[in-house]
Amino acid sequence: MTSRHPPMSFSDASLKELTLRGVVLGAIITLIFTASNVYLGLKVGLTFASSIPAAVISMALLRAFADSNILENNIVQTQASAAGTLSSIIFVLPALLMLGYWQGFPMLQTALICACGGILGVVFTVPLRHALVVKSDLPYPEGVAAAEILRAGNPQDDESADDTQRAGGHGLRHILAGAAIAGGFSLLTNGFKLAADSASYWFTAGRAIFQIPMGFSFALVGAGYLVGIVGGLAMLFGVFLSWGVAVPWLTAAAPMPDGASIASYATDVWVSKVRLIGAGMIAIAALWTLITLVKPMYEGMKISLSVLRGGSGAASSLARTDTDLSPKSLLRITLLMLVLLAATFHSFIADAGLPAAMAWTLVLAGTVLAFLFGFLVAAACGYMAGLVGSSASPISGIAIISILAVSLIFIGIGQSQGLLDDPGQVEFFTALAIFCTSVVIAVAAISNDNLQDLKTGWLVHATPWKQQAALIIGCVVGAVAIPPVLELLYNAYGFLGALPRADMDASQALAAPQATLMITIATGLFAHTLDWTYILIGIGSGIAVIIVDIVLGRCTRRCRLPSLAVAMGLYLPPSIVVALFVGALISWYVKRRIAAQAIAANMDPAPRQEEAERKGTLFASGLIVGESLVGVALAMIIVVSVGSGGSDAPLALAGADFADAARLIGLAGFIGMCVLFARRAIKRD
Repeated sequence: MTSRHPPMSFSDASLKELTLRGVVLGAIITLIFTASNVYLGLKVGLTFASSIPAAVISMALLRAFADSNILENNIVQTQASAAGTLSSIIFVLPALLMLGYWQGFPMLQTALICACGGILGVVFTVPLRHALVVKSDLPYPEGVAAAEILRAGNPQDDESADDTQRAGGHGLRHILAGAAIAGGFSLLTNGFKLAADSASYWFTAGRAIFQIPMGFSFALVGAGYLVGIVGGLAMLFGVFLSWGVAVPWLTAAAPMPDGASIASYATDVWVSKVRLIGAGMIAIAALWTLITLVKPMYEGMKISLSVLRGGSGAASSLARTDTDLSPKSLLRITLLMLVLLAATFHSFIADAGLPAAMAWTLVLAGTVLAFLFGFLVAAACGYMAGLVGSSASPISGIAIISILAVSLIFIGIGQSQGLLDDPGQVEFFTALAIFCTSVVIAVAAISNDNLQDLKTGWLVHATPWKQQAALIIGCVVGAVAIPPVLELLYNAYGFLGALPRADMDASQALAAPQATLMITIATGLFAHTLDWTYILIGIGSGIAVIIVDIVLGRCTRRCRLPSLAVAMGLYLPPSIVVALFVGALISWYVKRRIAAQAIAANMDPAPRQEEAERKGTLFASGLIVGESLVGVALAMIIVVSVGSGGSDAPLALAGADFADAARLIGLAGFIGMCVLFARRAIKRD
């Protein structure tokens, strides 16, 4: 990649930008990456940024057209970026099934939550563009990186035309190679059952039970590569606290029930007690992250309010590269979203059997809360994304704070009318709080992404209003894609603690970790049943980790212990975290190996490391996409099979007696992929 601007003038209005082929290509990529992110998010609680892979795919495909250009490529990646952000709705929405309030994902309600929240996220951040993008020195790490990739792949730059052909082609090949490898292995494990997707070794010391876990998911290795070694080590430390300290301590403190295996008993202790410790750690870590960003949040909201007072036109010129969606358009879109939100809340509340006056009060309250909280988090998240990047912005923390605030307000409304004495109404109010929080998270996710995209566009001289229109299109496409994918995955795999059929294998259920945490917090608040003992232990442990991280930050720059990563390591299934750590370890190894080679050759390692980082990122994205898409495809097959009275493993070629061999095959395939991954990243093109 190169940081120099191409010699041509991108301010030339004759360049095609918002084209039909670009919109169609962006929609296709959005659908693919949305399905992938929904699957990955439900499995592990992480999503991957889709802007850079989308930009590479766009460059590789659009170069077939002689008149394609950087601005058209930018529109494609802008539209597709909605896939990596709007999918964050799955951090909250599945809680409605776990609560038992929904039996599936209603297409219209789910789509409207995603679309209205996402589009409001775009609208709320448009007035911030001039202040936070054009006139700000915020780094926008992901936006700048996307711009550099687009510049490196600009076919109008005659001097780098050959490099562009190679960059686009090789970039797409890295993605396709990763997708083919991960997809094939996923078919072998989850489809044919010829390889295992995890293995664990259980042992005891006295009455204490220990587990050494290992996960073989290629997608998780890819996600771990993107997380990096600091986050990977912190999550591994969380696993040690969970399975090396908490579970052994708790299992040693109480005798194992008769007839239980050590694996089932330890797992039950982890689910019922240790995960509550993890929830407490996540809560305090998220709160601490938000506290450290109080000033940026305040600055973001202050800028947003000042721009609104001065009018969005006051900060904009008439130049093409400084033209946002007009104030009239923004007002019309906002009013339309408010009407649709009110209709969505009404459809959710109508079946609760409440008096008409109370029902409309809740419709108004839900709409106003979603709008106001959405506006506040949009300003805050927009600033935080510019400061630390959208991937590092604490959406989980926003979700926790939102569910707490929304729940307390609805508790106040319910108690004032004496409605919370009825268990059925308690369940309804809990579900309504989760429903409202889902809208807020959709706003937060898109506002996180929008300013990054606008920064990319500003660096390549794009037209802001066309980018904003493309992101709205991406929100609509993603909103249409999310409900059927959620429904499909739920019926095929189920969620942890919420299985659609009694005979399903609970070990194959998707963890949906954030949604599980949301349901724990919301139900505990409304029903006053939250076991605060283990949560308080988690809060205390989280404070200790935060203090250690602060000390490390002052003593050294390299060694850190991010509290949120430690908490996620404690909370997530251990096989997931170990696979993530392996990916992070590969990232660290590649950097060290290239640095050693450069020192031996008396060369600057930066260019090689930059090339390896690009190849590794694209291959990792391919691993995620490949396994996720095969997971979605297998879900379709399973649903059709079960619906016709067949097995929930219709492609299986081996049974339970093949388990030991399957674990060996899984381990061998996993090791082979890791070696290939490292060599591919290190090898020069």
